[in-house]
Amino acid sequence: MTDAPTRAQRFAALIGPAARNAGYSGYGSGARLARDAGMSESSVSRMLKGQGIPDLEFWAPLCDVVGVELSDLLAEMGIPVESLRALSETKQSQVGSRSITPAELADRVGIHDPIGREMLAATIERLKRLEDQDDDQPGEEHGGKAARM
Repeated sequence: MTDAPTRAQRFAALIGPAARNAGYSGYGSGARLARDAGMSESSVSRMLKGQGIPDLEFWAPLCDVVGVELSDLLAEMGIPVESLRALSETKQSQVGSRSITPAELADRVGIHDPIGREMLAATIERLKRLEDQDDDQPGEEHGGKAARM
């Protein structure tokens, strides 16, 4: 019986081939990927070996440099992208509705793993920051930075 791949191994299975396809192969490729994604070389090395997952702050830049959609990475890591989209589309449109916390959202969509809950909360915070930045950019199309994330 084989063990299911760990989260770190699933992360590496998606990012590793994409990095090679994006030209990050051969001597010095780990250093170049680290520099381009703003990560440490040791983090990149552990990530590509399936031994660790980078901090969430590096996911979007990493996806950008290797050509992976952040939504694909979130899905691979077990974060239901549909639940995030539903939240961004409703924007408290119901009379008397209140904001829910990331913990409440995790409960509602069935995320019980502590790491998954933390990843969900961090993703929501990043999306909120990007939304605030979009609001400060007059003339930019709705969903600018978040849509490119």
